[in-house]
Amino acid sequence: MISVTLSHMTRRVLIYPGEDGFIVAEVPSLPGCISQGKTREEALDNVREAIILHEEVLRERGEPVPEDRVELVEVAA
Repeated sequence: MISVTLSHMTRRVLIYPGEDGFIVAEVPSLPGCISQGKTREEALDNVREAIILHEEVLRERGEPVPEDRVELVEVAA
């Protein structure tokens, strides 16, 4: 998990390989906010844009923009 810093907030982003060979970037604190790219850098650029648009839609709807309260925990199985 990495952090993406925008002008007003930092969000944690999960990065993982997709089944189609692309890199997936998912924002757990914004359910449904997900993007991808051919490279890690492209995926991060795309998810930054997705975060901005996702938050903009929430504000337009009068819905609260959730804080990033994601914690990464490793669990042995």
